Amino acid sequence: MSKYNADNERRKREYAEWRRNCRGCSEATLDADLAAIHDFEVYTKFRDFKKFHIRQAQGFKEHLREQTNARTGELLSAATIYSRLNALKAFFKWLADKPGYKSRIAYADADYFSPDRREAAIAKAHREPRAPTLEQIRHVLKSMPFATPIEKRNRTLVAFTILSGARVKALASMRLRHVDIIEDRVDQDARTVGTKFSKTFSTTFFPVGDDIRAIVVDWIEYLRNELKWGLDDPLFPATLVRTTGKFEAIGLERRHWTTTQPINRVFREAFEAADLPYFNPHSFRHTLGRLPAQLNLTAEEQKAFSQNLGHDNLATTMSCYAHVPFTRQAEIMRGLSSAVRG
Repeated sequence: MSKYNADNERRKREYAEWRRNCRGCSEATLDADLAAIHDFEVYTKFRDFKKFHIRQAQGFKEHLREQTNARTGELLSAATIYSRLNALKAFFKWLADKPGYKSRIAYADADYFSPDRREAAIAKAHREPRAPTLEQIRHVLKSMPFATPIEKRNRTLVAFTILSGARVKALASMRLRHVDIIEDRVDQDARTVGTKFSKTFSTTFFPVGDDIRAIVVDWIEYLRNELKWGLDDPLFPATLVRTTGKFEAIGLERRHWTTTQPINRVFREAFEAADLPYFNPHSFRHTLGRLPAQLNLTAEEQKAFSQNLGHDNLATTMSCYAHVPFTRQAEIMRGLSSAVRG
């Protein structure tokens, strides 16, 4: 069976370039889109896109509903099916306007990739995001050793994430020059920091406690004063590994991590060592997003808090991060019931 179609590959490359340059899509989004298109090609045995028929779209939807997740062994989730079908729908709408395809694929044919309403509703349903409490984060920090340079780095990584609200790609690419411990400020400069949508903005340390700030200050002073590192050196350097028959971590290497996997591993191991469920770095932004409700902020203070997270619109913060946990929701509702009865 063929595992390749040259014409299809050319169209996919053109589509990727269009998405990258005209729609500003990230490489991660493009990878997911191209993977969905490849899955469809496997299903059609790499049939030429010019021979597309709506029955292929209908059959592929049924095919997806029977597929299992390679990691869990369970049927694909509604969210996975929804995203793959929408990726194919967008691709074939683009393809229908291209020379050589206009006469073969109707623009409306792509709509046959539309998920059904039930799948779409399940995929888009809001689910309560998991986030650690500040008390849990403090417990993790107190549980983490900090005798060696690697241990110091790992503990500071957890502390800095809640202090700054930085996303994981920003953490991996940040340099010493981006943190001003005199002004309590982090400058996320998109020219060198991996920010979302390549946005440049500044963050003032969040009000999470002087004890957490002290961990970050101690680390920066260690890098500058003891290791004599400069402003362009990494804030969180990669681990220096020696191979003597086996891999052995022996210290810090004066370069950035090339992926975010080591950061996620630090968090996983730290929470497991503290006998707590794993919370990834991004969940700390949800922890911060719940602070405004606890602090009883004014409208101006809420707007400042939102900008501090890197959001232009307060509604983004409220809809994405200021979710009221169900336990608190139930507590509020029982309190209202008591007030009515009283």
